Amino acid sequence: MDFTISQYEKLLQTIQSQGFTFQTYQQFLESPAEKAIVLRHDVDALPENSLRFARIQAAMGVTGTYYFRIIPESFDETIIKEIAGLGHEIGYHYETMDSCRGDVDKAYDEFCRNLEKFNQMVNVKTISMHGSPLSGFDNRRIWKKYDYRKLGIIGEPYFDLDFNEVFYLTDTGRRWDGHLYNVRDKATKENPVTNPGFLKLHFHSTSGLIDSFQKGKFPQKAMLNFHPQRWHNRPLPWFRELIWQNVKNQGKRVLIALRD
Repeated sequence: MDFTISQYEKLLQTIQSQGFTFQTYQQFLESPAEKAIVLRHDVDALPENSLRFARIQAAMGVTGTYYFRIIPESFDETIIKEIAGLGHEIGYHYETMDSCRGDVDKAYDEFCRNLEKFNQMVNVKTISMHGSPLSGFDNRRIWKKYDYRKLGIIGEPYFDLDFNEVFYLTDTGRRWDGHLYNVRDKATKENPVTNPGFLKLHFHSTSGLIDSFQKGKFPQKAMLNFHPQRWHNRPLPWFRELIWQNVKNQGKRVLIALRD
């Protein structure tokens, strides 16, 4: 069975055994290691799952980055503070172009207010947009008018990660090859992937990902994006997530076709 906590732990152990350094996104931007893995976690829902991930990592001496939304399903002050206390980075998973219906000025004002809520607890240095596949608005468009660096933010992966130097892989769609169902969680037309080595790399399962690390075939620098609410050891939530995600994938595939 894939997308279990057990598989996640095995993946981390394998990466660690191959001599990679785990860095938060902030650490990577400031001083990238020779062999670096950035563990990114988009906390869309079930923040207690992210806390479990954070505790597993801390027990292994591993650090990661956790991006929380401002909605009740994600934003939990107690969990945010505990994850930060374990040595992990906390960031803002913003979606204010959605909540403000495309009004960029209102979206920026709301972004600033929300960022301040985070900064009252932790010092946020990096951010990442929420993809919102059903929305007609791209949350990244706020930065066509405004500059997040003026707010003390040093990085946003879709703008500040060189996708030809750093391999980007996400579990969007509850699979590692979910490009057919991936609406926005990918390189942009302005920042495309052209690295031929990266273009040849395809993974379907976590086992395939583990095998690549074990054989020394995985790129030396990478960001792996997890959505912890998809990972379960208990059968009932595991099957529920499997079925619901398959339903959503078909809907997202239709959306992509219509938008193209």
